[in-house]
Amino acid sequence: MNGNHWDARAGEPTVASAGELAAIAAFTPRLPTSANRVLGPGDDAAVLAAPDGRVVITTDTMVHGPDFRTAWSTPFDLGWKIAASNLADVAAMGAAPTALVVSLVVPQSTPIRVLCEIADGLRAACEQLAPGCGVEGGDLATGPTIMAAATAFGDLQGRQPVTRAGARDGDVVAVSGALGAAAKGIADLFLLATIDGEPDAALASALRASSSDVRAQLQPTPPIGDGVLAAIAGATSMLDVSDGLVLDARRIARASGVTIDLHAAEIGDQAALHGGEDHALLATFPPNAVLPGGFRAVGVVGAAVNQPGVTVDGVADDAAGGWDPFAGWDGHSG
Repeated sequence: MNGNHWDARAGEPTVASAGELAAIAAFTPRLPTSANRVLGPGDDAAVLAAPDGRVVITTDTMVHGPDFRTAWSTPFDLGWKIAASNLADVAAMGAAPTALVVSLVVPQSTPIRVLCEIADGLRAACEQLAPGCGVEGGDLATGPTIMAAATAFGDLQGRQPVTRAGARDGDVVAVSGALGAAAKGIADLFLLATIDGEPDAALASALRASSSDVRAQLQPTPPIGDGVLAAIAGATSMLDVSDGLVLDARRIARASGVTIDLHAAEIGDQAALHGGEDHALLATFPPNAVLPGGFRAVGVVGAAVNQPGVTVDGVADDAAGGWDPFAGWDGHSG
């Protein structure tokens, strides 16, 4: 592993030297507890209360190399980001996040300290972004590379889920949260925190100290609570902006059979239009709705003329969008 946050220090216990039971016992107490817990970690499965009778479920995986680099991200960052990305998906359905289960794969040389720091990142993200959400189980395994997979659960609290398919002609298009910062951050890391193409931990550490964009990439702060507020306010469609505003708006347009016209003056630069991984919330609202929370108007919904799609100030925009690990990974894994 390349990155001083992840490397074992002299005499430090590792997953191999401590063993599975001791490793799990070390980090489990650091995990947050769900307000919906009936039975937590320690049995074959957790039990959560589901007062609504329905459960929102989503899952996401982060793999060392295409999704994060140990030279750039700390273990805390990994815990935070895997939580934040899943919590945003739950929020985008108009639900309140209730719990996560998280599985980790790490090399045997991984220090126990790293597992504890990942747990600290999970706890901090839940406490700051979705109070009452906890980590209620998961799995720990060893393998040749680091991987984190999380499944998140949410409560609709008696409301209907907000899908991508409900936008209507005349609706207001609105966004809550940052746009473009994470994209600028990853661009800066590739440009300024590599040596001969390999990620460098010292350069990344200095860069994150001076750049809010880099911090936004490593620890995004999606407006989780605004998902519920949007549902209460009558949002007709919603999703989180993980792949870029234009690309994700196109997903709503196609699912709803409409055209979405974005207003560049209300959005900003190309990074805001096309950059991903901020996990802002993109929603549509009836024209007379009062926009809740941090939502701000950025466009309008119109009838599809030829086929559903996205325009920017009336001009079709077919750009692919933000970071795509399937296409953009260079094969390096530092």
